[in-house]
Amino acid sequence: MAAASPPLLPTSVVPAAAPSPSPIPTADVAAADANPAAARAFVSRLLDSARRALSGARPWSELADRTALSRPDTLSEATSRLRKNLAYFRVNYAAVVGLSLAAALLAHPFSLAALLALLAAWCLLYMLRPADAPPLAAFGRTFSDREVLGGLIASSAFVVFLTSVGSLIFSALALGAAAVCAHGAFRVPEDLFLDEPDQAAGSGNPLLSFIATATGGRV
Repeated sequence: MAAASPPLLPTSVVPAAAPSPSPIPTADVAAADANPAAARAFVSRLLDSARRALSGARPWSELADRTALSRPDTLSEATSRLRKNLAYFRVNYAAVVGLSLAAALLAHPFSLAALLALLAAWCLLYMLRPADAPPLAAFGRTFSDREVLGGLIASSAFVVFLTSVGSLIFSALALGAAAVCAHGAFRVPEDLFLDEPDQAAGSGNPLLSFIATATGGRV
């Protein structure tokens, strides 16, 4: 007679462990939190630089005083007038050239869009990226800060020098510079007083100092 098989013991079922949520990388969180802060700091520095630059503007009534305009007798007199007026109306003249450039860009939306896209690339890929951000990855490879900077410079040179955007910019700047030179040569500067502190204040360039601050710490 065959031996009886032993009774089967009930097996305990071990419940499967619930998958733990994957932690969010701290570097990505820090980068996401840093980008808005960097953008706010960038805009704040830009507005502060614009306010400091425009604070040195002379009254526009002096610039538009028609009674102070007269034709210079000699070229040396025109050059002397231009030099004095440039020192006195430097902020106003810069605003005139800026308005000339803005009007030209608004009249050509394609060029304006190209420049805005280029500015956005500079801000997102270089100026507003945290210094400790991971290298930029695209097309299956990573790019260092030097490679990103080289690509941005090459893209800027292509847009400015190899498209109609560059000719538009240079034409607008030349038109604004011609208006400034004409006004500076015909404006009699005898009623203008440029003090030594004003000359010292004009030696600094708020735009250059802003760019140096915005790109500080980048390689």
